[in-house]
Amino acid sequence: MAVAINSENFESEVLNSKVPVLVDFWSVTCGPCAMLAPNFEEAEKEVPGVKFCKAELSENIKLARSFKVMSVPTLVLIQDGKEVKRSVGFISKEEIIDMLP
Repeated sequence: MAVAINSENFESEVLNSKVPVLVDFWSVTCGPCAMLAPNFEEAEKEVPGVKFCKAELSENIKLARSFKVMSVPTLVLIQDGKEVKRSVGFISKEEIIDMLP
C-alpha cells in the first residue's frame, strides 16, 4: 500500500530512500486523480523495488510547490533524492510502469 507522505516524513520516506520513489500528487476533488488511483495501486503490486507514495495536495501545498506541481494528478519519479521523470494527467497502468526504472 502506498505510503502517505507529508512535509514531516518526506525526507525519510522519499529523499533518503534507497530505492526509486514514485510520488502521486493528487486531490480528493480531482476526477482524473480518482481514475488514476486504481492504475497506481495495480502498478505498485506489479513493480518490485520501487516505493509508491501519495501526497494529497491540500495537505501538502508547500511540498507540491517545491516540485512545481501545477495540476493534478502529477506523478514524480525520484531517484537518489532527485526528480528523474514526471507525468501530468491521467495515464494507464502500463504508462505508469513504463516510466519506472
